[in-house]
Amino acid sequence: MTWIVATASAERLNLQLQGRWVVAHAGDIRAALAALPEPGTGGLHIDVSHAAAFDLAGAWLLDDWLRSPIQAALPVSFEGELPDGLRLVRDTLGAGNRADQEQDKEHPFNPVRLLGETTIERVDDLRAGVRFVGRVAVTFARACVSLRRLRPISIVRHVWDTGFTAVPIVALVAFLISIIIAYLSATQLRAFGADIFVVDLVTVGVLRELGVLLTAIMIAGRSGSAFAAEIGSMKLNEEIDALDASGVDSTEVLILPRIIGLTIALPLLTFIADIVGLAGGALLCQQLLDMPLQQFINRASSAIAPTTFWVGIWKAPVFAVLIALSGCYRGLQVRGSSRELGRLTTMAVVQSIFLVLLADALFAVLFMEIDV
Repeated sequence: MTWIVATASAERLNLQLQGRWVVAHAGDIRAALAALPEPGTGGLHIDVSHAAAFDLAGAWLLDDWLRSPIQAALPVSFEGELPDGLRLVRDTLGAGNRADQEQDKEHPFNPVRLLGETTIERVDDLRAGVRFVGRVAVTFARACVSLRRLRPISIVRHVWDTGFTAVPIVALVAFLISIIIAYLSATQLRAFGADIFVVDLVTVGVLRELGVLLTAIMIAGRSGSAFAAEIGSMKLNEEIDALDASGVDSTEVLILPRIIGLTIALPLLTFIADIVGLAGGALLCQQLLDMPLQQFINRASSAIAPTTFWVGIWKAPVFAVLIALSGCYRGLQVRGSSRELGRLTTMAVVQSIFLVLLADALFAVLFMEIDV
């Protein structure tokens, strides 16, 4: 039985692998590798497309021969798709992707190729995200038939973790932002004798946009990253695989309570941010413009429309769903190492903030079209 057909040249040694590279023929394969001539300075070219079968033993024998002192110093290229066993052995033993590196040397940077690869990666990621959203929607529909399947105890815990514990920092940021807006507005409008319009800017700005938007951004950095880190750690520890293996729906147990909990918590935090923001604006108007509190309240009542407050509240559940989905989705993508966990946690925060801003822009266009 012929295992290797070798063709030597002055530049490189061409090898064509044949037969079944399996443990039953390990002795013969080792002898065939030992009998090969020394490769030229041009390195090795290995054709694996004609090999009938490759198991881990055969893959290890080939990889071990390639690691020998003579072969290890030479470039190696492969023809045909690498067998799964050989790819696993090379990745596990840290052989690196020398074949890929050599191909990169033969094919220098190509912007069109890079654009195509990036586009394919983004399309695949988008498809995976749509599948994840669909799975969550189906799981939620099934869970709605029973209150027990919605796991109210877990939901309450996530409302506490994402909502009540975030009240101090959300209130502080809302208070400071409203003071900054009121101060800048008063500085500019005072020159025109239009101090009263500071109240309009503060109330409308906080209630329609800044209250919910800043709260959502802070929750994205706080709770979105927590979701990604928690679920990512469970992936690394194979806890999610254990749940699936035991017949428990991990989406129902881990994803739904977080989404529902954050959807309840964010509107409450937005309401608190609105109240604190208006209080901060009233305080600065009183101190900087000598405006009595009653005058601030009267002007605020006349400045806002009946829907001004509800515009911000309506946005909050949508922002909450986007943040929770992004955090959970990136957490489920964690594979292999803690470095990947950190990378995907960062990606979850960035993606959450981007989606929140995109949704806010779409809401602005929608509300303008329907005159709300």
